[in-house]
Amino acid sequence: MSVFNSSAFYPRFLLTGLSGLESKYDLISLPIFLVYATSIAGNISILFIIRTESSLHQPMYYFLSMLAFTDLGLSTTTLPTMFSVFWFHAREISFNACLVQMYFIHVFSIIESAVLLAMAFDRFIAIGEPLRYAAILTNDVIIGIGLAIVGRALALVFPASFFLKRLQYHDVNILSYPFCLHQDLIKTTVSNRRVSSIYGLMVVICSMGLDSVLLLLSYVLILSTVLSIASKTERVRALNTCISHICAVLTFYTPMIGLSMIRRYGQNASPIVHVLMANVYLLVPPLMNPIVYSVKTKQIRDRILKKFKKDEV
Repeated sequence: MSVFNSSAFYPRFLLTGLSGLESKYDLISLPIFLVYATSIAGNISILFIIRTESSLHQPMYYFLSMLAFTDLGLSTTTLPTMFSVFWFHAREISFNACLVQMYFIHVFSIIESAVLLAMAFDRFIAIGEPLRYAAILTNDVIIGIGLAIVGRALALVFPASFFLKRLQYHDVNILSYPFCLHQDLIKTTVSNRRVSSIYGLMVVICSMGLDSVLLLLSYVLILSTVLSIASKTERVRALNTCISHICAVLTFYTPMIGLSMIRRYGQNASPIVHVLMANVYLLVPPLMNPIVYSVKTKQIRDRILKKFKKDEV
């Protein structure tokens, strides 16, 4: 196979679905479609409810809006190639399109990690400083946090795309998933990938690695604050306000850790296992977050039921 220099031409990449199950793609695509439809509808509903209900114009729900918008972005970023592979059996993707998709997948993933951290900070302030909550988390502060979250993600991922573009590839490269990920693209290069690999690791450490440590610290402080509350009823009430967020954190980090473990230690595992874990990592959080917050957050649940009752009338 010939070697391709990205400075002169553009290589081709072939996405991979579930190897060996191509004849069942029409059947497999149905649950995938349902997952995407539910994710997009659920996150749009969360955004609509918060936007139209003035009583929900509070810091906690502003952060929830950020989470819903991020999940919506993550779903729509992976949707085109997923449907291309499973519905139309079209595996080929251009180098530039692959870079763009990779960029936004990682940007939205880093944003989601940071939003979850911001939501932990919101819960800490709400529980630890309830009387100063509104004074601390003003609209300007929330806007500043949102801009910092987005700016960090955009800045961290951009050099990774630049480094990948300077590498050499085969003229045809087979990827492991039905979407483009940084670690997968690096494996296809035939030139020295040391700088790209090191930078990719630094991005993970400076984003999700740092966020996870701060998340853990936040919950240590939250738990310490809750245990200092004299009333058992108030302690339970304070912890209940964190349940939805804890579920969102577990939904985000558990598949990510599972995918990392399989990539590191599951070399002998079936390729289908790798693809399934990658799909779980990118599809489950956008699906589960609106469901969890709709079920566990009374204010959101009541507004949704209210909207349905209005439609029935």
